[in-house]
Amino acid sequence: MRQKIDIAEVESATKIRAKYLRALENEEFSLLPGNTFVKTFLRTYAEYLGLDSQLLVEEYRVDYEPRGETDLQPMVSRPSRRAERRRPPGPRGPPGPGTAVLVVIVAVLAIFVVLGLTGGNGGGGGEKGSSTTTQATKKPSNKAKHKHAANLKPHSVRLRIVPTGLTYLCVDRGVGTPILFNNTTSSPQTFKGKRLRVNIGNAANARVFANGKKVKITTQAVTIGYEFTPTRSKPLPAGQRRPCA
Repeated sequence: MRQKIDIAEVESATKIRAKYLRALENEEFSLLPGNTFVKTFLRTYAEYLGLDSQLLVEEYRVDYEPRGETDLQPMVSRPSRRAERRRPPGPRGPPGPGTAVLVVIVAVLAIFVVLGLTGGNGGGGGEKGSSTTTQATKKPSNKAKHKHAANLKPHSVRLRIVPTGLTYLCVDRGVGTPILFNNTTSSPQTFKGKRLRVNIGNAANARVFANGKKVKITTQAVTIGYEFTPTRSKPLPAGQRRPCA
């Protein structure tokens, strides 16, 4: 927005679909096919905008990438050396025709997946084929993500407030704690902690995201107070003092 670049220009230059670019902007990473594509798209988008791509990818890995996937792989990689010695040697020879056909099929499917995810809006046949292959690769990724999300609960909350106009914000970590932010701003603000409280002066001019998920707040031009923890968000009860109030 500061560089006055339209999303269509970014889509044309990076070959990343507009819906994925908007998902990156809103930190709605669940809308993308998987962690590998998120990091690739994030790096490409950052380099186009002239930002530090390595810093943004590292921040995504720390805050959102499921942990433990790479640690579990060596457990099932290879049998022991003793088992290899006891195993009788199999016949050696050139691969059969079935192996060559399988390699060609896998290569063609991989090309369709890449073209479907990075290409623009093409003809009807190409769009249908790319969406089918995208869904085929997306399902295992979503299952793995939901499985890790169920096992790993967040220990902190990442609060992002995106003003759509001039908005007053005051943020702290609880009653009696130091103020983290107290100002009128029109720029996006990000805060982290195990517990966060916010006082928004004009709720109609703000969008709120907690750990990448949009929080539904009132659309009226009123002052509201909210409390955020790693697992929930709720309005501050009536009568409870808000930050900077």
